[in-house]
Amino acid sequence: MSRIRPDELDERLGTDDEPFLLDIRPESDYGRRAIDGSRNVPVYDDLRSGDDAQLRRRLDEIPDDREVVTVCKMGIVAKRATRVLDEAGYEASTLAGGISGWSGYQRGSLGYRIRSLWWRLRG
Repeated sequence: MSRIRPDELDERLGTDDEPFLLDIRPESDYGRRAIDGSRNVPVYDDLRSGDDAQLRRRLDEIPDDREVVTVCKMGIVAKRATRVLDEAGYEASTLAGGISGWSGYQRGSLGYRIRSLWWRLRG
């Protein structure tokens, strides 16, 4: 399963290679903090409990002509969304670290820099 680091995503935003950002978090979390241009399809709780039916019912809201990057709080539940999208024929990746990783990247936090080093070492 593919993942994309926040710095890699940032490089692609606003380019011809910009992915579709699918934020699966609950609406209230999305309303507090989100990546500009992302689309909220709040299926986090369903996926967390192992139910992917809601996401499958909403696939028609997700374009299939470009990569989809799934976003959740930390990137764990988004992996499930990425798996569903992969199975449905989408080119999909998970945002490493989720919105927390993105926020850390934006702030240049020490925690993000350590995680980023870890992600790079893991390949």
